[in-house]
Amino acid sequence: MRRVLGWLVTLAVLGGAALLLWPQLEGARRYAALLSAPGATEASLPNPLPGQRFVDTWGGARSQGRTHEGVDIFAPRGTPIHATTRGVIVNVGPNNLGGRTVMILGPGGQRHYYAHLERYPDLKRGDWVEAGDVVGYVGDSGNAKGTPPHLHYGIYAGGGAINPYPLLIGE
Repeated sequence: MRRVLGWLVTLAVLGGAALLLWPQLEGARRYAALLSAPGATEASLPNPLPGQRFVDTWGGARSQGRTHEGVDIFAPRGTPIHATTRGVIVNVGPNNLGGRTVMILGPGGQRHYYAHLERYPDLKRGDWVEAGDVVGYVGDSGNAKGTPPHLHYGIYAGGGAINPYPLLIGE
């Protein structure tokens, strides 16, 4: 009887621990699956501003000797911006160049960067998003202040910036 009771207590403790740790274990599993999935390939990402046309602005001259590491997609102020991929939010907040920004860690470890936002939806670091979820609204924050409202969309991998233009499905 004492032995059975010992096993039952042990099982109860293990079961309780599993229940407490399950969210962290599930998050780690999702994160590992995300990183091991292939990154974006040619014409594999949806336009973050459906219905808005855009051109390849990659490599254009910028202030302080920089070159443009993304594409600018112009749209009316406040237009919802949609995630181009599933992933985990790694940053929501301002920076000097991009103003209000969101960065999503997507498949293959690629980081998808959305800048010059007017405002954010209710997002925080660690949130999981799916392709098509709203991640911000078009604006002119950061060094784009005073320019026509637009989204700066960039993709970064271990080797640096990647031109997103050939990866986006034109509409």
